Amino acid sequence: MTATTAFAGERPTPRQRYVQCASAAGLHRIAYTEWGDPDNPRVLLCVHGLTRSGRDFDRLAAQFAGTYRVVCPDVAGRGLSSWLANPNLYSVPQYVADMVTLIARLDVETVDWFGTSMGGLIGLGLAGLPETPIRKLLLNDVGPHLEPEAVKRIGDYLGKPVRFESLQQGIDHAAFLATTFGPLTPDEWREINTPLLREENGTWLFRYDPRIAQPFAATTEEAAKLGEAALWHSLASFQGPVLVVRGEQSDLLSRETVAKMVETGRDVSSVEIGGVGHAPAFLSADQIDIAKRFFIGPGNDAS
Repeated sequence: MTATTAFAGERPTPRQRYVQCASAAGLHRIAYTEWGDPDNPRVLLCVHGLTRSGRDFDRLAAQFAGTYRVVCPDVAGRGLSSWLANPNLYSVPQYVADMVTLIARLDVETVDWFGTSMGGLIGLGLAGLPETPIRKLLLNDVGPHLEPEAVKRIGDYLGKPVRFESLQQGIDHAAFLATTFGPLTPDEWREINTPLLREENGTWLFRYDPRIAQPFAATTEEAAKLGEAALWHSLASFQGPVLVVRGEQSDLLSRETVAKMVETGRDVSSVEIGGVGHAPAFLSADQIDIAKRFFIGPGNDAS
């Protein structure tokens, strides 16, 4: 399933593709959009947050498509990807395994990684493995330690059954849940929230599998501490450059955690974006420029 990719002079068109992955419960399909030259060995993998989709990155991907082959997957249970047969597998180890399969499909030796929230945790988990394919890692408002109050806030709405009488009502509700992304325009909310919704029998509901809430809610304090320790180890082990982006008003990633990340990692820098919380949407030119400077360097045009 491909579409012609446009380059200079017009906005690139993504190709919708799928790759088959495996879990202990069987096979499932991961959907991803791909931007830019399909033969370009320079790949930027953009991975979304807990209830979001790969289409959150359309605007950023279009900006980078002249330099990178940009690949934006829908993590299992989200977007156009399959729902897992066993909901207990909705966890970072399974997501890492799926991304390894996706990278094998792309047939490249290395990738750069942009991960927002959960997508950052997946990237961090993969980055800490021996012979990791990740070359550069941008963590958008996430780190090994997550503030408990924010985790509780997310758990309060995650997986709750909700239906909407119209697409716009669903878009508005998703915007309400993500209000800390920043002061987005109605058109911007429509752009990133429409892919999160599907129509069923005349009403609209979220595409994500509500069962992703089950392992989230079942996480014990001991398991959370073990997971955090593993992620700190991953950060310390990764040899490539890391950029930690924090929303100034973030309740998930504290300044103290960012400072510890800079101290713990081998090559970690950080930047804070004013006026936003968890997590910066990277729709505006100034935010996209932060990613350009990190992945491409100053004075280079990614478009």
